[in-house]
Amino acid sequence: MRQKADFPVEDLVFWKNQLLHWAAGHTHAVYLDSHQHNSAAWECLVAAGAHQWVEMPAGQAFGALEQLRQKQSADWLFGFFSYDLKNELEQLHSHHPDGVGLPDLGFFCPETVVSIKKTEGLYRMEIACLSGTPEEKAQQIAAVLPTAGESSERVTLQARIPRDTYLQTVEAIRGHIAGGDIYEMNFCQEFYAEGVKINPLEVYQRLKVIGKAPFSCFLRWNDRYLLSASPERFLQKNGQKLLSQPIKGTRKRGASAAEDEQIRAELAASEKDRSENVMIVDLVRNDFSRNCVPGTVVVEELCGIHTFATVHQMISTVSGQLPDDKPETALRALRDCFPMGSMTGAPKVMAMELIEHFEKTRRGLYSGAVGYFNPEGDFDFNVVIRSILYHAGTGYCSAQVGGAIVYDSDPVQEYEECLVKVDAMVRALG
Repeated sequence: MRQKADFPVEDLVFWKNQLLHWAAGHTHAVYLDSHQHNSAAWECLVAAGAHQWVEMPAGQAFGALEQLRQKQSADWLFGFFSYDLKNELEQLHSHHPDGVGLPDLGFFCPETVVSIKKTEGLYRMEIACLSGTPEEKAQQIAAVLPTAGESSERVTLQARIPRDTYLQTVEAIRGHIAGGDIYEMNFCQEFYAEGVKINPLEVYQRLKVIGKAPFSCFLRWNDRYLLSASPERFLQKNGQKLLSQPIKGTRKRGASAAEDEQIRAELAASEKDRSENVMIVDLVRNDFSRNCVPGTVVVEELCGIHTFATVHQMISTVSGQLPDDKPETALRALRDCFPMGSMTGAPKVMAMELIEHFEKTRRGLYSGAVGYFNPEGDFDFNVVIRSILYHAGTGYCSAQVGGAIVYDSDPVQEYEECLVKVDAMVRALG
């Protein structure tokens, strides 16, 4: 049984910084930051210390997660789904190299959960712990010395796929579209460095300041780290309601207010981006229909333009109602939506087959999801994009980016969009 207590938060920046450094001192930790967007019920949600955990390769991973959920019913679980869980869900495979080496699935029941929420205009922090008291935990968190530690060296990322090869590959994908194999495919490339030393906390703090993204995440899993400034929600369950918010369509922010508004308007009017977005919305609706009550799947927003610190994004919102609130129904719905349509393509299985053929690196946690199941059985997971993955044991550092390829795609423009997306990670590392 968790002991709970809440405390007033007078200095939000102080407590968020303390929580991040405190959590990073544990071998299993998740720090989620919504950066005062209205996308989450909390401003900051943190899990640290593993009471029980599971990590599994694709094969029987979802079954192992269900067993852990049954053991820890009515409690928190935090963790991640890697993209290559597709191999458990479909007759697929992954043979490319993976320099980070995270398991395909990892979840833990945390020793301590801390949330900061805004209520009636004031922030309050709730601490729920399995050992010790909330008051003791609050003192420990406040006392953490957020020292800089060893500074990161300047990291120069190199492209796994040469530019000319990338352009040729986009043309080859367009050929598959013309031949009727697929309508759209998300093609990604890796930028990486080997044998480097970075301070994950330092790099994450720079990245989240640059991006200020609503689904920002710091994940530590032993000596592997995810540093993410994700703007995208994969899937949320609240009661019997499912919600997904796929992103398709990206533009860099303008240098002036006038230029910024012009770029925003251009994105809103882009037929290519709208076409990409609508295709993925249809895919999400189809995924939802496998578990939602017939007639309840609706598009709440189609191709809305949302502005973030570094980019404008075209985002749609799809929702549906599950027939009941049972844990097994919720997990089945999540599994049937994974991997997310915005990172695969349509039709989904054929797109994933071609992704394996054309890409040169295993995606691993990139284009997977990080999030939590709460004690009420609800969940919320992001899409792992705009992220850095780091293996501290080997010094392998990876940032993958990509975009949707349709028949109208221009290879040079697609490559330039990749550079826009990787820019924040390059700046955070450099």
